Formats: sequence, C-alpha cells, structure tokens
Amino acid sequence: MFLTVAATFGLVIWIVLWSIGVKGFDAFMLTALVLFLAATVRIVLPSLPGNRTD
Repeated sequence: MFLTVAATFGLVIWIVLWSIGVKGFDAFMLTALVLFLAATVRIVLPSLPGNRTD
C-alpha cells in the first residue's frame, strides 16, 4: 500500500511539474527518486530495532 501511495504521489508530481514547464525527463527523475526512497524505506523498516519479530 505504501508503494502505491508513493507511486501515485510521484506521478502527480510528474504531471504538475511537466504542466508548469519543467522538462518531462527531469520531472520523471523526481518521480523515480520518490519511488526509490519509498522502496528503500520498505526494505529497511523491518530490520530496524523494535520491529523484529524473531
């Protein structure tokens, strides 16, 4: 669910920036950054102290 929200947020950023005149590729790179950060948080979160289940 978290990655879906991040992807939607990133695509909204991409469309808004593209509509105000930012190059499409540059706006897409911000979307890719948002998705990369969300995936990183998703991978690292279970390994943090206090979140382990073993």
